[in-house]
Amino acid sequence: MTDGRNQQRTLVLLRHAKAEQSQEMPDEERPLTARGHADAAAAGAWLARHALLPDVVLCSTAKRTRQTWHGVALGATGSPPEGGPAGSAPAVRYEPAAYDAHPDALLEVVRTVDPKAAYVLLIAHNPGISLLSALLDPERADPDGLRTTDLVVHRPTTRWAELGPGGAPITGRHTARG
Repeated sequence: MTDGRNQQRTLVLLRHAKAEQSQEMPDEERPLTARGHADAAAAGAWLARHALLPDVVLCSTAKRTRQTWHGVALGATGSPPEGGPAGSAPAVRYEPAAYDAHPDALLEVVRTVDPKAAYVLLIAHNPGISLLSALLDPERADPDGLRTTDLVVHRPTTRWAELGPGGAPITGRHTARG
C-alpha cells in the first residue's frame, strides 16, 4: 500500500444477506437464512474474482451482518462452490454505529478508515446503506436502493477522511446469489 495520497481507493457497499423474519427475537439478533448464507459466500467469490478483497471491513454489529461477513470471507478464500483466490486477512471492525444508521453516520464511520487502506468493505442495513450509495453518487445510484446481498462499488476521489456527498462515483454493482 501507499501513503494514501495518490492511490486509487475503492469502497464497496454491501447490504447484508437475507435474514430470518421473526417477531420473537430482537431485530439485532436475527440470523441469516440458508439462502442468505449461500448469497454471502457468492458475494465473497465475486469480490475475489474482481480483485476487490478488502483491506478493511466495517461491519454492523447485528448478527445478520456479522454472518454476512463470515460468508463473504469464506467465499473469498476459495470455499466451494465458487472459489476465489485467498487474500491477506483484512482488518475487521464491528461498528455499533453502523446498525440502523443514517447515511451521514455511515459516512462518518468510513471517514475513520486508515488513510493507507485502498479497499474498504462496508456491510450494513437499509435504508442507510442505499442512501449512502445515493449520497456518494446521486446520478448513478439505483433509485430502488440495494436489495439483500447487493454490492455497489464506489471509487472515492478524495482521502477517506475527506469523503463527502458526490465524492465516490459508482463503477460497478452486483447482486450475489448462491
